[in-house]
Amino acid sequence: MIDIGVNLTNQRFDKDRVEVIERAKSLGIQQLLITGTNVEESQKALALCHEYQQQWQDCLYATVGVHPHDADHVSADYIEQLQILAKDDVIKAIGECGLDFNRNFSAPAQQIKVFNEQVVLAEQLQMPLFLHQRDAFEPWFNTLTPYFNRIPAMVSHCFTGNADELKQCLDAGMYIGITGWLCDERRGQILRDIVSHIPLDKLLIETDAPYLTPRTIRPKPKSSRNEPSYLPYIVAEISKITGLDQDEIACQTTINAKRVFNLP
Repeated sequence: MIDIGVNLTNQRFDKDRVEVIERAKSLGIQQLLITGTNVEESQKALALCHEYQQQWQDCLYATVGVHPHDADHVSADYIEQLQILAKDDVIKAIGECGLDFNRNFSAPAQQIKVFNEQVVLAEQLQMPLFLHQRDAFEPWFNTLTPYFNRIPAMVSHCFTGNADELKQCLDAGMYIGITGWLCDERRGQILRDIVSHIPLDKLLIETDAPYLTPRTIRPKPKSSRNEPSYLPYIVAEISKITGLDQDEIACQTTINAKRVFNLP
């Protein structure tokens, strides 16, 4: 298994980051993709990959990008900084980037500008896009539309949309990232109703740790912090809903992740 979205630079992992990685590896999670959410966090993600490279060869990789929440705070040269970071072999995608009109922590117009600049960067570097979208589907999709055949791959990270949005993403050739949101029968029912529509060769799995802890974990963990070792609970829930074999899901999503992110 490969966890394609882990916020491993988050301070909630500061006290036991090594143990978190070891727990994941002991459960068959071969590789982790650390999410970059702004220039500073992207630098930290890259540094983590190098720090543990000897200890866990071919285990840690990362993305570099600016999350829509951080769009208001970019420097004038942030694209150049991301471009320099992306030259490193452990960097496998541009993102997490996109639009979030649910909270609007950054002004919508600025979110669109920063998102578009990162899409252009991904085309220039011929790298996949690791995408965020919440309550902004139409402008998000419209921004991406001219690039569907010009960027190697697009991943709709932590997909929480409806059936129509899923169809549009799949028709555009996107990969769909499924998180512990699926394990929440309260907030995740729409996703639970449509997850069977995702072809297995377009499915990816991710924890988005430390967020979105699966509600199906029994006994319930003492900490609310999610971590990569909980990835099998997402696989189990996909299996339960779709009827697909867990081993088949684990195997095919690994193949998909290696293909999308060019992982060894």
